[in-house]
Amino acid sequence: MTTRIAILADIHANLPAFEAVISDIERESPDEIIIAGDLVGRGPQGSAVVERVQQLGWPSVRGNHEDYLINFYHGRIPDEWKETEEWAASRWMANELSAEHITYIESLPFSMQSALVPDLHIYHGTPASNQEGLGTWTSSDRLEEIAGEISGTAFATAHTHRPLLEEVGGVTFVNVGSVGLPFNGDWRAQYAILSHDAARGSWEVEFRQIEWDRDAFLETYETSGFLDEGKITSTLLRREVLTARPHLVPFMKWANYLERIPCLDELPDFLDFYDPDLSMVELFQILQEWDERR
Repeated sequence: MTTRIAILADIHANLPAFEAVISDIERESPDEIIIAGDLVGRGPQGSAVVERVQQLGWPSVRGNHEDYLINFYHGRIPDEWKETEEWAASRWMANELSAEHITYIESLPFSMQSALVPDLHIYHGTPASNQEGLGTWTSSDRLEEIAGEISGTAFATAHTHRPLLEEVGGVTFVNVGSVGLPFNGDWRAQYAILSHDAARGSWEVEFRQIEWDRDAFLETYETSGFLDEGKITSTLLRREVLTARPHLVPFMKWANYLERIPCLDELPDFLDFYDPDLSMVELFQILQEWDERR
């Protein structure tokens, strides 16, 4: 008997991409559907995505962006974050959610196991943190550690916005990629279907890529006020949608290393410097070298 389980993640308040994946999942008709976190954040349609997930009844773990917006909503943030341009988009996204939406995302668990195949563990990040992302840079030693921390044969994760498949320590590690904001250069909405063969105890993984209406989504940046009110952050997020490459974190790291104020005025200098094809490891190495020369 084969059980097929769809895992999707990092929707990031992008309803058109989410709807495209919903349609694809309905056509595929898997036996189980689980969301690996980050329904909200980094986009202008958080409330619409939360409501759609609630309508569908699909279970989800809690991602780091759920935690961010919960803290912004309740004001559990440093005083400077309540005023500075750098955090304007986060304030906007938290205010866009209702008390009911916040209550729902607060209820999401840190992790879960598949109801049909308990050998499958789902985290947004890792058992250590929902901010630890597994990618090609992750050492086999670290994967061995995680394999020793779970009681299963498969580990599904997200957070990095990049698909990954590794077999370490008798565990199949799958990063399912991102529905709403991929960072692997492919703008299509991405998720994975994991198939478990009960007789063999083995897993097969299919990564899926679905086209969606980017123009409709980017229009909401304008009509909702997110682009104007979110300032530098929403501007960089828009570039991420268009390029399927990270811009926000690299910009913030660049500004920090050069002691620049993270604002729109600094964007031209950053774009002159930044190569989107650089890995984050390579970017950090360059910035570290700059820092050591100062």
